[in-house]
Amino acid sequence: MSRLKHFVEQSWLLLASCFCFGLLIAVTNAALSGRIELNKVAKLNELTKALLPAADRFQPVQADIEVALPDGSKEKMMVFEALSKDKQRVGWSFNAHGMGFSGTIEMVVALDKDFQKIMGFDILSSSETPGFGDRIKSDWYRQQFVGAPADRLSLVKVADPAIKDEQIVALTGATVSSQAVVDTVNRFLTQIKDQMMQIGLMGNDPQ
Repeated sequence: MSRLKHFVEQSWLLLASCFCFGLLIAVTNAALSGRIELNKVAKLNELTKALLPAADRFQPVQADIEVALPDGSKEKMMVFEALSKDKQRVGWSFNAHGMGFSGTIEMVVALDKDFQKIMGFDILSSSETPGFGDRIKSDWYRQQFVGAPADRLSLVKVADPAIKDEQIVALTGATVSSQAVVDTVNRFLTQIKDQMMQIGLMGNDPQ
């Protein structure tokens, strides 16, 4: 009987401790979530401005744009029109995400004003392996996307000079991460471009 009583007492203490720690974690997350979101928005603005330095402000496109994801679901997208100080369109941008080797890769992608060429991309968040997959953040890898056509890209081990604009050379030892970026850009870019053409946003004056 004493053993049962001891077990109940110990179990109660364990359950109470778990509840207290769980509550503490929940309260901490709730308190920091607003700050985390603000930091994320600030980082997004900073990265987008670096990709489109002529932009003075970014305004969301007032249109329903969706992207089909690999799991069959659809996600509503926010596409931003980049405007200069004199309200001229200088480009477009949107967020994209996909599964890498170690987890989700979140990025921002920028296009020129005609949505014909990629102006570049940058990583918003990633948990790819340091020294390997996280080299998707390197200038060498990212610069390959600058000036590439806003169409389907392909990942290769060695670029063919005849069609190099559409080819992205994989990072040595990080093929999965390299492919994840190319697949993500392809998935979001092609679908967004098609829908923007269908609703007549291409070639129109700034809103």
